[in-house]
Amino acid sequence: MHFMTAEKWTRKIDEITTAFKKEFGHLSVKRLNWKPNGHTWSIAQNMDHLIVINESYYPVLKQVRENNHKLPWIAKLDFIVNFLGKTLLKAVHPDRRRKTKTFSIWEPSATDLGADIVDKFEKHQLELKKMIEGSMDLLEKGTIISSPANRNIVYKLETAFDIIVTHEQRHFEQAKESLTLRPGN
Repeated sequence: MHFMTAEKWTRKIDEITTAFKKEFGHLSVKRLNWKPNGHTWSIAQNMDHLIVINESYYPVLKQVRENNHKLPWIAKLDFIVNFLGKTLLKAVHPDRRRKTKTFSIWEPSATDLGADIVDKFEKHQLELKKMIEGSMDLLEKGTIISSPANRNIVYKLETAFDIIVTHEQRHFEQAKESLTLRPGN
């Protein structure tokens, strides 16, 4: 396999982190938690959701490192692994015309989040970059993982990282839309 580098993902994570800080870092806690309706997440909930979903991959990678990650038999079928990975990546694309429902384990907090959510998100992003940078050996081996939400959804670790950064971009766009729905802070 060709030599991989973490830069393609870490650079994107840096861009997304900067964008979140620039757009939302100055907002009041009230504005960060404001929701236009009961079906739309607040800016803070979008950030919390990203932290929750990204961190759900940490135990999966720990299991892989400890040779404890048991894959279902379908993981042996390359076309299934590739199909599921491409399907998930398409589902999290920032094109928000397609609404998707998240798995319950990835729902953001229902309560208001503190003003420190932007700082928590930034700290999380640094941890996420370290996790990706520390996974290059697994990527070189073509490691396949199960989704943290459903053991039978399998894809390459490389695709998981593509999904993570694409999903972050999607929720940045979703959070940004919230700013246009109500003027003021």
